[in-house]
Amino acid sequence: MSLIKSDERTPLLEVQNLKKYFPIKKGIISRTVGQVKAVDGLNLTIYEGETISLVGESGCGKSTTGRAIVQLDPQTEGKVIFKGKELSTLSSMELRKIRTDLQIIFQDPYSSLNPRKRIGDLLAEPLLAHKLTDKSEVSRKVDDILEIVGLSKFHKSRYPHEFSGGQRQRIGIARALILQPKLIVCDEPVSALDVSIQAQVLNLLKDLQKEFQLTYLFIAHGLGVVKYISDRIAVMYLGKIVELAKTEDIFKNPRHPYTQALLHAYPIPNPHLRSRERIVMEGDVPSPANPPKGCSFHARCPLAQDICRSQAPALQGDEHTVACHFPLG
Repeated sequence: MSLIKSDERTPLLEVQNLKKYFPIKKGIISRTVGQVKAVDGLNLTIYEGETISLVGESGCGKSTTGRAIVQLDPQTEGKVIFKGKELSTLSSMELRKIRTDLQIIFQDPYSSLNPRKRIGDLLAEPLLAHKLTDKSEVSRKVDDILEIVGLSKFHKSRYPHEFSGGQRQRIGIARALILQPKLIVCDEPVSALDVSIQAQVLNLLKDLQKEFQLTYLFIAHGLGVVKYISDRIAVMYLGKIVELAKTEDIFKNPRHPYTQALLHAYPIPNPHLRSRERIVMEGDVPSPANPPKGCSFHARCPLAQDICRSQAPALQGDEHTVACHFPLG
């Protein structure tokens, strides 16, 4: 992890009041009858050289946030400012140039690779599309990137189905890395892999970050995976960040009831070492098409009071921010 304080580094990415809504259509004429508020007013700053992890249950809007940041699904409202440029205001040509610095690794390493193309062609495609190198140099760069991610140059003549899940994810990492980006959005890159392979991929990502001065937005379900790789952790619930702090602070002093519940869902070798009273969540995540009034977590929170049901808490704090009327700790 980086030892440099966040306020001493340059903001590489700023996300301001990000919203991403999907219309709910009904009837023969596909009339819009509502909206799914997948991301609802998210603010986040990522500093150059750090790894910040976005954590939460399925359906909370993590992957949608990642896709909006790289403009695969442009935001409904808000701003995504990368290297001082607001991405939604750029022309298609300007955005194309930015994409070399802004890449994504997808969750499913198989469906993200074209099964009809050989690996060498898949890796060469970004270089040729962006015209970043001479055609005579493409093959050598493909060989080099395969070696960097732990594969052989002889693998480039094979098809995706001929590789294991871990190898396919290494190919996905190689495809993102070959353009020499500044920021990589890692959309649950190890969730589809065996535990032992997860560790290998995480170690690879850490090594690549050190070697190429990369910045990561790492998206994951659980806190157990991100503890090893993160400088800071943002906990997300129903489209909003409810807690944001340094990794050690999240694990030692979780202040939001939802964060503490996630921590207790993370297994440890000796459960008797847990020093805090367990927060038990009841029920399921509310529908983002009809989010509850007030605090979005109040229906599942055993500590909720009347103000929680009527007034949404703001994200407050300096180094350790939390959106809760009655924060823990």
